[in-house]
Amino acid sequence: MIKELILAASFLMTPEAMQLGPDVTCMAMNIYMEAGNQSVAGKLAVGHVTLNRVDMERYPSSVCGVVTQGPTYQTKSGMTFPVKWKCQFSWFCDGKADTPVDSVTWNESIHLAKKILHNRMYDFTDGATHYHNDQVSPAWSRQLKKIVVIDNHTFYR
Repeated sequence: MIKELILAASFLMTPEAMQLGPDVTCMAMNIYMEAGNQSVAGKLAVGHVTLNRVDMERYPSSVCGVVTQGPTYQTKSGMTFPVKWKCQFSWFCDGKADTPVDSVTWNESIHLAKKILHNRMYDFTDGATHYHNDQVSPAWSRQLKKIVVIDNHTFYR
């Protein structure tokens, strides 16, 4: 858990994030970055995938752990960074800034994150643990069961 929080520190250390707490902040960031341009259903589906992973033994047991999961490297000065393009959610290790710039979408992402985490809403992805954008066709997708297509994401379990 400590490693995940250190990796997530760039967006967890803002005053707003400290007020929201790590689970809501990490869930909101994942929704915003992965599905910010999607419908509410698409955003909720990304949130459900995150929670479904939290509930499985093979993934970290916290929202931030799931969101930041992936190999890391340490610099000579001791700082830890994710290996580029090797994490579970590409936004976290793409080398780009992780700062929400669209306040409307960010506020909606926070709202949905709270709903998903605190109300444990019905999972209309039927337990999906993976998804991808329709512009790619990852090898792993052929090994999983296709559950649903929402907007431009295909969800699997």
